[in-house]
Amino acid sequence: MSETEFGELLRTVRLRSLLTLEGLAEASGVSVRAISDMERGKSLPRQGTLAELMDALGLDPSERAALVRASGRRGTVVPRQLPPDPAAFRAREAAMTSALALTEQVSAAGRHALVAAISGMAGVGKTALAVHWAHEVADRFPDGQLYVNLRGFEEAGRPVDAGDALGGFLRALGVPMKEIPRGTEERAALFREQAVNRRLVVVLDNALDSEHARPLLPASAGCLTIVTSRSRLSALSATEGASLIGLDVWSREEALAALAARIGGDRCQAEPEAAAEIVGLCGYLPLAVAVVGAQLAAEPRTSLRGAVRELTEIRPRLDALVSDAHRGDVRTVFSWSYRTLSDAAARFFRVLALHPGPAMSAEAAASLAGVGPAQAWRHLRELVAGSLLSRDGEGLYVLHDLVRAYASELAESEGDDRLGAEIRLLDYLRHNAHTANRYVSRLPSDEPSTSAPGVVQLEFDDRDEALDWFRQEEATESAVLRRTTDRRLLRHLVDLTQEWVSYNSVMGHWTEEIAVTRIALDAALALDDPSAVVRSCLNRARALIEAGYPDQVDEPVDLVLGQLGRVPTAARARAERNLGWLRHQQGRFAESLRHARRSLELYRTLGLPKEIARAQMEVGYSLTLVDEHREAIAVSERAIVTLREFGDDRLEAGAWEAIGFARHRLGEPRTAIDAYETAAALYSAVHDDYGHALVLDHLADARADLGDVEGARADWTRAADLLEALRVVRSAEIRAKAHALPGPGTRNSTPRR
Repeated sequence: MSETEFGELLRTVRLRSLLTLEGLAEASGVSVRAISDMERGKSLPRQGTLAELMDALGLDPSERAALVRASGRRGTVVPRQLPPDPAAFRAREAAMTSALALTEQVSAAGRHALVAAISGMAGVGKTALAVHWAHEVADRFPDGQLYVNLRGFEEAGRPVDAGDALGGFLRALGVPMKEIPRGTEERAALFREQAVNRRLVVVLDNALDSEHARPLLPASAGCLTIVTSRSRLSALSATEGASLIGLDVWSREEALAALAARIGGDRCQAEPEAAAEIVGLCGYLPLAVAVVGAQLAAEPRTSLRGAVRELTEIRPRLDALVSDAHRGDVRTVFSWSYRTLSDAAARFFRVLALHPGPAMSAEAAASLAGVGPAQAWRHLRELVAGSLLSRDGEGLYVLHDLVRAYASELAESEGDDRLGAEIRLLDYLRHNAHTANRYVSRLPSDEPSTSAPGVVQLEFDDRDEALDWFRQEEATESAVLRRTTDRRLLRHLVDLTQEWVSYNSVMGHWTEEIAVTRIALDAALALDDPSAVVRSCLNRARALIEAGYPDQVDEPVDLVLGQLGRVPTAARARAERNLGWLRHQQGRFAESLRHARRSLELYRTLGLPKEIARAQMEVGYSLTLVDEHREAIAVSERAIVTLREFGDDRLEAGAWEAIGFARHRLGEPRTAIDAYETAAALYSAVHDDYGHALVLDHLADARADLGDVEGARADWTRAADLLEALRVVRSAEIRAKAHALPGPGTRNSTPRR
């Protein structure tokens, strides 16, 4: 939509909520001017700002979805990924003076891209300084701002891979998915190329070390990169000329100024000794001062002397998480804020620590706690207001690792139902993936069992919404699979991986699929569930094929063969069909045909007409591999008759593809082209990019045999583009065919499916 349409909708929902511009600004933390500009059609919000507005307006899910759709930009998008500028950023005057002086060097002639590395202990304010600095100078970098939390020091999960972060940057800069390479080095090179002649500010937050950040550095002299880390990034200084900025805790005066900014200078001046004691109890740590300041601001009648008394009486302490050089008691500060929460909000806060991912959606948080979305949003806003929770640039919720450690201790001491929370999170990820797969998957999956009470159930209007949900939750799904160790949850792990297979396939996440199917397989073996073992092995073998490791497929295939006698007939028939595909990819065509025929025999015993027709299609294709072309055509034509009765365009496309290949091998390229074009149209109609790409490969072969060089080049190029978007390594082989033209091509001796 346009800015005008979004502005009209925002104004409508604001008025319906009985809020003035000033009221919405106060409730959301977004300035009056920014909201006014949006309503007048002068700007569109970034995602984090939009989330703040929607929370403040108290919108229901349908209203939120409408605003999200309306906020979509058209044309070239300048990335605006920075989290909100810290509203109460104070002190650090010397650091900011140095930072702004460094910024002046960006445009200096002959300099390389400017890199600044901010280091310091947890909670010292590295992110706040980096984000505030980036906001202060954003107008000097008109090509946008990029931000990523690399999560180098979080106990709850592994650091963000540099390659994944680069993928996000490239997408934000407008690079199509199909043009983003697979390897980290290749992505880094493309990122540097994209940054040439651009003026960008890049914030790399929470890097583990110099090597973690290095691939993400742009090379353009017009770019500023700000890196934060608990490690002193000396290697970046030595090799990249990075300017090092070390942060310690605040001085007494800086901490008092920050406290006064949050609670009012009059209160501090009225009780100066108590104010000084409060910041001393915080160890002058910015995070601790922010938490206690937020609590005091929410309780204007509380005396500072009374606050000191409460802070000194609360036990136990969180000393282990604070540097020995500072005597601050972080747990005391957190607990003072925690004690003011209602019982419901306190339980909600504790359960958030059980979320294993780097950031969480409101829906995931609600499911984890077993509360409704509206109640979850109220609790989340309360925790954000109290500085116990923050939001990232995507609008997701983030627990600082010190706060997470505190909440985890509370959850353990209170005896919260960890198992129940983990089950609800697993059910949230599985059930909503099943719903989203109605738009994403080309293969049906078993209906999941009833979810646990309290799990948020979402609805999706189209494929884009479904994919957006998968992208939002993929980091959580990955963390859940890797960090769930309770043997009582093995069944949930197996079922969850099955629902995410389609998304990983559509996105070409073959490396991830190889890893998670190993987790699923281990769980299935522990459960001694032969059906789950077979499914996990077949998914793993498919991922190995697509990632370019066909020689590693025999191990999972052997496991499948050993389990076939233990699975129901329908599962065995499906497995035989998949084994035929795998053997085909390995070039073992006689075995491929044997598996396809066994699948057909089994489906005939079950009396399932559609599955019989599908098996006939597979047999027809396999017959072409062993040069039984006439029989292949006859079997495929019989399959088409039945598949049309069921209206299954995708399977019918496969049958036409088999006919086309058989005709081509019989020396009839013109009739082969007719069959291939029919198959291509059907694949395209059902959005099966994988099948569409591979039939285009065959179609190009036939065109090349007839001397249609340009037609062949176009088909091979389109096929390579589709497969690159799916991260299928075979795309390079197909693109090489296009580059080898002009000149008639030669027939493929081994068709690919």
